[in-house]
Amino acid sequence: MNADAPLLRIQGLSVSLPASADRRHAVEDLSLDLWRNEILCVVGESGSGKSVMSRAVLGLFPSRHVQPSAGRILFEGEDLLQATPERLRDLRGNRIAMIFQEPMTALNPVLRIGAQIDEVLEIHRSGDGAARRERVLELLAAVNLPDPQQILSAYPHQLSGGQRQRAMIAMALALEPDILIADEPTTALDVTTQAQILLLIRELQRKKGMGVIFVTHDFGVVAEIADRIAVMQHGHLVEQGPAEQVLNRPQADYTRSLLAAVPSLTPGPKRDFSAQPVVLSVNALSKSYRSGGGLFGGKGRSVDALSAVSFSVRRGETVGIVGESGSGKSTAARCIARLINADSGQILVEGADIAPLSVRALRPVRRRMQMVFQDPFGSLNPRRTVGQLIAEGPIVHGLSEVSAHARALELLDLVGLERRAAARYPHEFSGGQRQRIGLARALALEPAILVADEPVSALDVSVQDQVLRLLADIRNRLGLTVLFITHDLRVASQVCDSIVVMHKGRVVESGPVADVYARPAHAYTQALLAAVPGRHWSHDNEARLATAPSPTP
Repeated sequence: MNADAPLLRIQGLSVSLPASADRRHAVEDLSLDLWRNEILCVVGESGSGKSVMSRAVLGLFPSRHVQPSAGRILFEGEDLLQATPERLRDLRGNRIAMIFQEPMTALNPVLRIGAQIDEVLEIHRSGDGAARRERVLELLAAVNLPDPQQILSAYPHQLSGGQRQRAMIAMALALEPDILIADEPTTALDVTTQAQILLLIRELQRKKGMGVIFVTHDFGVVAEIADRIAVMQHGHLVEQGPAEQVLNRPQADYTRSLLAAVPSLTPGPKRDFSAQPVVLSVNALSKSYRSGGGLFGGKGRSVDALSAVSFSVRRGETVGIVGESGSGKSTAARCIARLINADSGQILVEGADIAPLSVRALRPVRRRMQMVFQDPFGSLNPRRTVGQLIAEGPIVHGLSEVSAHARALELLDLVGLERRAAARYPHEFSGGQRQRIGLARALALEPAILVADEPVSALDVSVQDQVLRLLADIRNRLGLTVLFITHDLRVASQVCDSIVVMHKGRVVESGPVADVYARPAHAYTQALLAAVPGRHWSHDNEARLATAPSPTP
């Protein structure tokens, strides 16, 4: 192989979409090079074509209707678009490996982790079972998984999200490939696990001299690991260059708008709520989950999801609950909204304890406190129109159908959607639009308190920015009190007035967001802030890009 040639060269690649799609090509006339011993980050929003481009390298197209129509993908001079299925199978995992975004769907749920990694070795390399087993244990140790012997015999569902992702990385690296393609490998991970995975990929890339294509929409991740950056929009490459240049001196308006939408870690201006009354107070809230035991005896298992959690929220204030998965933040939100029952403690809404109330007695309280869920598609009935979904709550609480549907149209205006959206169904909208619908439905009963559980965690950075701006605008106009659940410390810094940091079901630190970020007292809070990807780059991001155009809806 010519040392002066790129490891991978994509020339004029176009990938066609079905005739029913909103555009002709998923990727159009794209040219891109990957060099040995570099990490190339490909960024862009959903629908930009970045995942289709990366999967085209291995011939992994989502359907027979999505196929390459022009161009070449050259690996050591061989055009992979012309390779036979047999040749591609030989290259996959052996010379070019891929880490998928969601390991739970990429891993076989009925095979043990060790068997799945061993399968790669068995197909591509000779050697007896004992030697392969030692290699699998070596790989599990290399990706810093605890107790490789135990992981070897575990099933995917028995591992955490971070452990499953590490197992996927071990599988991808089993044959020491020349190219590693990582498709959003850290999107669903907590900030500390994300930091560990990024460090691991960087260390392994340097050690093996691999070329890495890292597909992401997270500019914090990009700032942390990229050597070069390629920016895609609607299937086109709009900008590429060294990471320092693209992050600090972007040329394309689209790149500038994406960077301007990245939340800063520097909190906004401090707002004083000391004169406002407390509208939500949580006192010594506890909740345990029990499993095992059952009809035939056996020792059950109990997990304390919440242990004596206490905090308060004043009128008009936004309080964020932050922490990793398993910290208890979502359990706290569901207990407060009475979607599940706490074991003990008080939930005082405007002075009245709602914790002991029956379902019937809760009905008037439901009007005062509404919830926005993380996954709007999962929380919206797919068989009802948007207008029906928004009007449902007011109708249940006694408003006439005519008045409720009129209110639904007003709320669509409020959240920035056209009134004709009322006649459409949830599947006809994008993720950001569905989140706006979820917000409109929550506001239909004119609540005093809004509980938002990870409402922007699955959204692209520009759509996330739009939803957060909308939420702040509605909060200020309606005087809402907001309890905001998130694991994203960048989002919390821009949205919240105060934060409550949770760890293993307990509150370890709380206070005004500016004070906690500037002087974190607890070691866990310090670790969370230190793990935020690209934290050093983000400090002057807002000032540097202050004149950038706003992302288009």
